[in-house]
Amino acid sequence: MESLRAGLHFQFPRPSLCSSAIGSSLSYYSYASTSINSTFPRFHRHLQSSSPYLTPKFFPVFSQPDDTSFTSSGINVVEVDPLLEVKKKAAEISSELKGTTIFLLGMNCDIKTSIGELLADGLRYYYFDSDSLVEQAVGGESSEEGFSESETEVLKQLSSMGRLVVCAGDGAVGSVTNLGLLRYGISIWIDVPLEMIATRDDDEEVLMKLYQEMKSGYATADATVSLQKVASKLGYDDYGLVTKEDMILEAFKEIERLMRSKKLMEAAARPF
Repeated sequence: MESLRAGLHFQFPRPSLCSSAIGSSLSYYSYASTSINSTFPRFHRHLQSSSPYLTPKFFPVFSQPDDTSFTSSGINVVEVDPLLEVKKKAAEISSELKGTTIFLLGMNCDIKTSIGELLADGLRYYYFDSDSLVEQAVGGESSEEGFSESETEVLKQLSSMGRLVVCAGDGAVGSVTNLGLLRYGISIWIDVPLEMIATRDDDEEVLMKLYQEMKSGYATADATVSLQKVASKLGYDDYGLVTKEDMILEAFKEIERLMRSKKLMEAAARPF
């Protein structure tokens, strides 16, 4: 924490396998940098819709008389690229963010990953998965305590940077220290129903127990984007109709709300 207070330098309190691995991988970073050490995971610019719950959709749009003729029902169904709206909104709020890092909290799942990748792409940020970085740092050989220490070091590095979208692991809300590091950016809880997260190999009772243990930590996020609430707003009974674009647009609304609150607080703090 002292290093963070002293200017957020990328220094670890002591040499270790973790700090060596992370330091060598992250030392490349600067705001003008466009490359990354090969020991890090590649930036996932190619977005793969691996989740069956995040699917493209079609919108019914009323035709304009001057542009095209009405169908027999009076409605012309056209395909709309949802990415265009995401990119437009991202361009609008990008200047307001001023490079602030965004941390995505919540149960690890393909949905959160897809949202993180697309969010980074829209904002022209770099994307990282903190668990992947920790696993690379410890080399797959570490106790639970060692993994937790390494996770804190990874978050310390990432929180001192800018222009990142970070999919944070469960341990990001597992300690007061880690929660404090998340305050250096904007944290958003991606709340997804457990039935959409569970796989065939998952024990639902174990998954529910983990969720209940982490829920209070997730709730400390600056904002929450709930898939259930997004579905309700859009009038969907089937959660599977909600797309990653829908979720990101909701996240943008929350970010705008936070930016407005910040401006009001700053204005209130100015002397008369």
